[in-house]
Amino acid sequence: MNIYKLLQLNRKIKSHRIKFLGLYLLHKFDQRYLAVNLDPVMACNLRCKMCYFTDADFVKTLKGQFKEDQLNQVAKTIFKRALKLQIGCGTEPTLYKDLVKVVALGKTYKVPYISITTNANLLDEEKIEALLKAGLNEFTISLHGVNKESYENFMKKASYEKFHNAFKAFEKLKKQYDFKVRINYTFNKDNFYELADFFKHFNGKSFDILQIRPIQKIGNTEYNDFDLDSIRDDYPQLIQDIRTQCKENHITLLAPKTIPKNQSANASSLIFDYTFCYVSPQKFWKDGFDWNNESFNAYSDKIGWSKMLWSNVFKSEKELKSLANRLNYEIEFN
Repeated sequence: MNIYKLLQLNRKIKSHRIKFLGLYLLHKFDQRYLAVNLDPVMACNLRCKMCYFTDADFVKTLKGQFKEDQLNQVAKTIFKRALKLQIGCGTEPTLYKDLVKVVALGKTYKVPYISITTNANLLDEEKIEALLKAGLNEFTISLHGVNKESYENFMKKASYEKFHNAFKAFEKLKKQYDFKVRINYTFNKDNFYELADFFKHFNGKSFDILQIRPIQKIGNTEYNDFDLDSIRDDYPQLIQDIRTQCKENHITLLAPKTIPKNQSANASSLIFDYTFCYVSPQKFWKDGFDWNNESFNAYSDKIGWSKMLWSNVFKSEKELKSLANRLNYEIEFN
C-alpha cells in the first residue's frame, strides 16, 4: 500500500462530504480507516531544542511503558481497524526493548503499513534489519540540522556520526529489503538556509521521502523563535531548488508551497481528527475508553461515533473546522 498516494488522493478529493461518507461506510462495515499512532514508552534519549522534551516540568508528566500483556491487548483492541500503524508519535520508540514485537504484532493483525518515527541515534544495521524482518515498511527520521554543527546544536545529546551511520545501513539494506526511509526536516530561521546543501550531506540512495515543515509551537520548548518572516520571501526559491534535486534523486518531496502566515486548517485536514488514533501508556484514543475491557465497536456505539461520522456528511466546512493546525503539503512523486 502506498500511503503517500492515499494522502495525495485525500488532497485531490475536495468534498469533505464524500470523505465523511467514505469514513462512515468504512466504520459501518468494520473496515480499516484509522491512523494508529502508538507511543510504547514515554521517554526520549535526546533533548531537541524544538521539542517539549526540553521542558523539564512537562517531561515529569511523561511516565510509563507498555508491558507485554498490555501491548497484546492494545493490538487486539485497535489494530484490526488500523490502516497505518505509526510507532513513535511524541517519544522515542527505540528505547522500548520489545520494539520488534510491536512491528510483528502489527503484521499479525495485517496492518497494511507500519512506520517508526525515530531520531535514529540508537539504530544500527542489526537493529534495522531485525525491524525489517518483522515487517516494518518505513523509517521516519527526525532531523533539525543539515550540517554537523547545526544538527548537534538543535538535537542535543545526538551524534551526527551515529545518525549518518544509520543512513549508511539504510542504503546497504535497501539492496535486500523493500522499505522506505522518510526524513522529516523541521526548519526555523536559523537552520533554513542550510537546506540548500542537503544533498551534499545526504545520499539520495539512502532515503525515499523528504518532508520539509516549518517550526510549530508544541510546548514550552528551549528554542522558541517562531517568527519566520525573515525567510518567507526566500522560501519559494529554495524549495524550488530542492524540488529539482529531489527529482534528480527520485525522491518524493512533501512541502507546503509557501510558509503559512497564520494557523488555519485546510480542507484536506478536516477528517484528521476522525482518523487519528493516539495510544500510549497514558491515553487510548478518546477519554473514557476502557480498552482493557471494552471493544472498539462497543465504545464507538456508546459514544455515537457512527452517527457523528454520518452527521458530518451534512455539515459545512466552517462547522467542521479542525482545532488542529494541519499544513497543506504538496506531495510530489518523482
